[in-house]
Amino acid sequence: MTQNGYRNGKPPRVVITGIGAVTPLAHNWPDTWRNLIAGVSAARTITHFDATDYPTRFAASVRDFDPTKVMDAKDAKRLGAVTHFAWAATVEAIQDARLDLSHEDRERVGVDIGSAFGALDIVEQQAVVLAEGGPRRIRPAIGPAVLISTTPCYVSIQLGITGPVNSQVTACATGIVSLGEAMRRLQRGEVDVMIAGGTDSFQTPLLMATFSRLGALSTRNDDPVHACRPFCRTRDGLLMGEGATIMVLETLEHAQARGARILAEIVGYALTADAYNLAAPDPAGRGAARAMRMAMQEAGIVGADVDYICAHGTATQLNDPSETAAIKQALGEAAYDTRISSIKSMLGHMMGAAGAVSAATLVGAIQHGIVPPTINYFEPDPECDLNYVPNRAEPRQVDVAMCNAFGFGGQNASMVIRRFEP
Repeated sequence: MTQNGYRNGKPPRVVITGIGAVTPLAHNWPDTWRNLIAGVSAARTITHFDATDYPTRFAASVRDFDPTKVMDAKDAKRLGAVTHFAWAATVEAIQDARLDLSHEDRERVGVDIGSAFGALDIVEQQAVVLAEGGPRRIRPAIGPAVLISTTPCYVSIQLGITGPVNSQVTACATGIVSLGEAMRRLQRGEVDVMIAGGTDSFQTPLLMATFSRLGALSTRNDDPVHACRPFCRTRDGLLMGEGATIMVLETLEHAQARGARILAEIVGYALTADAYNLAAPDPAGRGAARAMRMAMQEAGIVGADVDYICAHGTATQLNDPSETAAIKQALGEAAYDTRISSIKSMLGHMMGAAGAVSAATLVGAIQHGIVPPTINYFEPDPECDLNYVPNRAEPRQVDVAMCNAFGFGGQNASMVIRRFEP
């Protein structure tokens, strides 16, 4: 070992062996992927609270999800949807990875599951209880239930994992940062396996009202399915989503030793800041471009090597031209030949889970040789002049792919994933 813990001066290779997801498109990853490729929109009129007076009355919600199918009824009652979704996705990811934890040293297994908002549903519900019934009506378990760290800790407790357990909080960049920091732990030799990703459930009256007041949401209430239009000239705001995506990451040596099926390899990751504004991205895209360049540098690739980018692509007036400018800076002329799409046009903005589901989409594109579309792309925008795979998925060999996730406050995360080659 060298001083930094690497063998022969190089970090261990980090591979993906399992994926699980709960999204507005499906309660598992394979069906979510199929719906993404089919261009299915999850946008529907809000029914879980009365949104009659709201400027935006639709969202992409996880529907008909029963947490008691994967957890004890008491746990389901006391924990928020953010933990429900993450636990279901974790169970799927472990099954997909065929990971038998009874054969693992659980001190060498870690958990890194982040969230932007945590159990906001419980906070709002209990605030109403407090206002209407006083302090004696408050649920005593609300304290631990609403902590963002509760989700990874719950996973740790259920699985008996005693390695590092952590939760990233980097707004909309959280999903990529969780995966990226999990990769770093594996590279440093702290663990052999990481269960990592992002989760969020924030379609509450307060948050819907807040984002509406910010002017961030589309207001096409008469046509939710066609409302979210990333990179389109007629875009008018984002579609609120929710859900979780979790991956099993391992060192290559560990995965091969147990005969694991390897889905893809993570080869680059970076996190930067704009230092510009709490709500708006740097219009020039400088911080975002730097994150992409740093991730590409770590991966040992140049712009022409990138076959596909799963963009942040929020369909807001500010984000889409800023991200387009950043992609051009990072990839140079190769940007015009790269396929780029925004899956938020279909499943909405899953906030803390957005980057993780984007990373899973890269794996899907690599495995299946097809790039999901940006649906609802009706009119080109002169400021957004790249190939956004409009409206229909495109069959295409993808060997190297990158995803972006940019958070409020100017946090920019990028990740490069490539086809696994022994």
